Amino acid sequence: MHVRHLTLKDFRSYPSAELALSPGVTTFVGLNGQGKTNLVEAIGYLATLGSHRVATDQPLVRFGASQAIVRGAVVRDDHETMVELEITPGRANRARLGRSPVSRPRDVLGTLRTVLFAPEDLSLVKGDPSERRRFLDELLVQRQPRWSGVRSDYDKILKQRNALLKSAAPVLRKGSRRQPRPPRDGEAPIDEARESALHTLDVWNDHLSTVGSSLLYARLRLLRDLVPDLADCYDAVSAAPSNARATYRSSLHEDLAARIAAGEVPEIDELRTAMLETLDAVRSNEIERGISLVGPHRDDVVLSLGDLPAKGYASHGESWSFALGLKLAAYRLLRRDLGDDPVLVLDDVFAELDSGRRERLAALVSDCEQVLITAAVGADVPEVLREQGSTVVVELGHVLAPDDAFDEAGSDE
Repeated sequence: MHVRHLTLKDFRSYPSAELALSPGVTTFVGLNGQGKTNLVEAIGYLATLGSHRVATDQPLVRFGASQAIVRGAVVRDDHETMVELEITPGRANRARLGRSPVSRPRDVLGTLRTVLFAPEDLSLVKGDPSERRRFLDELLVQRQPRWSGVRSDYDKILKQRNALLKSAAPVLRKGSRRQPRPPRDGEAPIDEARESALHTLDVWNDHLSTVGSSLLYARLRLLRDLVPDLADCYDAVSAAPSNARATYRSSLHEDLAARIAAGEVPEIDELRTAMLETLDAVRSNEIERGISLVGPHRDDVVLSLGDLPAKGYASHGESWSFALGLKLAAYRLLRRDLGDDPVLVLDDVFAELDSGRRERLAALVSDCEQVLITAAVGADVPEVLREQGSTVVVELGHVLAPDDAFDEAGSDE
């Protein structure tokens, strides 16, 4: 799989851009702030409908423009498919596959698959649980695009349930010092209103556990498949055996959470029952706090080196190796599933690595079908990748392609 051509209109710093690409290694070279990362960010957006840099679409649209267009020609098994996305902040985005519009942008998911590694990915090791949950969920969607709909459904249910907990809290807190106001004319008595609120909460518990158990089951299976590659990739990058591990920390009741942490993948029905039981056990606490305390949104992935958690104990180099190991393991997993290589993107990575990790990473990715690299200094990219690839020079949002200008464009002297 590779991207043959990229077209941008009003995306980030580009009023317009046309970029021809080929299999193998392509390095985008230019000083910081010239627009290198914008190019690979656009390719990642075609694959995931999201950015690795920002959480919303607004920053993706060039200042003064109302919408941005990203279009890519994707080649797989000698068949080319055009993917086009119209990004319009404040309105529904639109998408085309080939020449035909699709009903929802997420219908294009799976046409292009990418694995991106960037300095921001150090947060997988050092950051909050939300970073590791997002990593799992995004990989899940890359592996099977239908999970995008499940994630969306879960988020909507969670939002509705939290709204109920907040709005109905005074009614639900029976015996609380914060008593609700007396009912106005025509309103139901307090006991009746409380019974209705509890019934509605039970309905949302059922919805949350049904969708949440499916998402949790998929995460657990994904992690089970990912962990063996994680250990191998960490060792290959770090050049030292480490016993790198990843275990799932569930918000379900203690007995089942312990089995999950040990690597067991319970069936969906058991997970759903456990979620309902745990929700019932924490009901009073949820009502008091006004938030949902059980479900995939409260879980974490614990990364460990030997017996110690990586977060807080791993050195800077070990943290980089762990983050790289996770992304390279994801690449291997997708490669096996697809029977084809996803596009590998290394965004400003080599400058952050010592020389040993640079060379080992280069050796690991040199056989990938398409590798896209950004670098401020050309010499940061290992020679083995420079020799087998081509160079795109980026200057002030303009894309040039003099293959013989690698060192000149990559130097800030």
